[in-house]
Amino acid sequence: MIDLVQTCYQTQGQNKTLPRKSAKTKTLMNDIMQLCDQVRETGFAIHCYHKRGHLEKVYENALAYRLRKLGFDVKQQHPLTVFDEDGAVIGEYFADLFVDHRLVVELKAAKTIADEHTAQLLGYLRASGIEHGLLLNFGAAKFEIKKYALSQEPRQPRLGGFLSALVSIFAPFALFRG
Repeated sequence: MIDLVQTCYQTQGQNKTLPRKSAKTKTLMNDIMQLCDQVRETGFAIHCYHKRGHLEKVYENALAYRLRKLGFDVKQQHPLTVFDEDGAVIGEYFADLFVDHRLVVELKAAKTIADEHTAQLLGYLRASGIEHGLLLNFGAAKFEIKKYALSQEPRQPRLGGFLSALVSIFAPFALFRG
C-alpha cells in the first residue's frame, strides 16, 4: 500500500510533499475503510448465497446477523434525527442498518441503483451529520455497492462564473515583462 504521506510528486520541476495527516486522522480513516470493506465482503457473500429475488428485509436481516457474528454493533431500522439549520428537530428517518455508530448502510433490492437511491442516502447523511454511508443493491444480477463520504470541512470559496470568464477573456492581452 502506498503511504500518501511519504509520497512526493513533481510539479513544474519542483518536488512537493503531500501534507501530513495526524496519526489519529489516519487511524480513523483506516478504521472506516476496514469497516466498509468488511460490510462489502459480507454483503457479497450474502448475494452469492441468497442470490436475487428476496425482499429488502431478508437481505437486511442477513447482513445484520452476519455483521453481529463478526462482532460489530449493528442496529436495524435505527432512528436518526433530522435537524433544521437552527437546530430544531424536523423529523427522523430509519436507517436500514447503522453499524458501529458511524456508518449508515442503505439496502435495496432493485434492478439497479437509481439516482433516487443515491439522493436518499446523501440526504440521510447530510441531515443526520453522519459522514460515511454505503448503498448496497442485492436485486441486480451483479452485486452493487457504492460508498459515499461527506466532508465536515467548510468548502473553500471559488471564483464566480462571471469573474472566471472575465479573467479567461483578458488573459491573452496581459502584458508580461521578461
